Amino acid sequence: MTDQQNVAVVDVHAHCLVPAVEELVAGRPGLAEQQALDVVRNGAESMRVSGVMVRDALPSLTSVEQRLADMDAAGVDVQVVSPSPSHYHYWADPDLATRVCRAANDGLAGLVASAPHRLQGLGLVPLQHPGLCADLLDHAVGLGLKGVEISSFAPGVELSDDRLDPFWARAAELGALVFLHPFGCSLDARLDRFYLSNTVGQPVENAVALSHLIFGGVLDRHPGLRVLAAHGGGYLPTYLGRSDHAWQVRPEARGCAEPPSSYLRRLWFDSLVHTPGALRALVAAAGADRVLLGSDHPFDMGVADPVARLDAAGLDPADRAAIAGGTALELGLVPGKES
Repeated sequence: MTDQQNVAVVDVHAHCLVPAVEELVAGRPGLAEQQALDVVRNGAESMRVSGVMVRDALPSLTSVEQRLADMDAAGVDVQVVSPSPSHYHYWADPDLATRVCRAANDGLAGLVASAPHRLQGLGLVPLQHPGLCADLLDHAVGLGLKGVEISSFAPGVELSDDRLDPFWARAAELGALVFLHPFGCSLDARLDRFYLSNTVGQPVENAVALSHLIFGGVLDRHPGLRVLAAHGGGYLPTYLGRSDHAWQVRPEARGCAEPPSSYLRRLWFDSLVHTPGALRALVAAAGADRVLLGSDHPFDMGVADPVARLDAAGLDPADRAAIAGGTALELGLVPGKES
């Protein structure tokens, strides 16, 4: 172990590719439609750049040996690995969606089994089919995965949708982690230049999705829910004063029992906010015990040195230790020390 107080350094935001998922969807008409939408959302130039980036990252996305070497270089003891968000395939019908999620869950379980002392895994559920989510969460957890990864929305389904309540209830009952990681942005072609689809779109999607959880009363109805937001929760955590004001003056914004800012203590966030000042602001807003180390390994919008980025924030040693691995240990994300 490399962290203070002999606690493992845990990176909760890392990805892999599962070839079996892409084999299932290959040649499907829905895939072509989704790929066309991706071009609209990202723009042709960014799609070309991303294609090269993913190709260069393939060894880290598919090779356990390369993944472990990357972790060693970054000073990371444990990775919590989730599927590439490109595997969501929220266009798929119920039968195909079930097979996609099962393949992803099986693939992540196999990856974890290849290095059980260094890796933990998250699976997938078909957010576009709320009635299937609880059963596929059970499938993921039954394989030993720590929870599942979801996007910020699916076509026709926001995170405040009442149809998701059985899923949230089951996740809370199991103590499963729900990793909120947007893929795509509903602003579509407005962000098709300069890679705005990611640099602006991802923080927007995080803020919108978390606002649905808060204002929709999801966190009130399911107080035991463990939601971890990627990218530091996007624009939400440090700009909740406006949400609190709306809660005070707008009757339609009173769907939650308490002011929105109070719900930061019911959520968790990764540390991937890119600057020391932004990390300090996130810690000030949510508390160090609600922030966990995240790198977005191995994609180019992530960082290869998450521990060094954490150290650059100059936090109190106890806060630094909590982010590096202490809170991950409390959430049962360290192999062999699950709660």
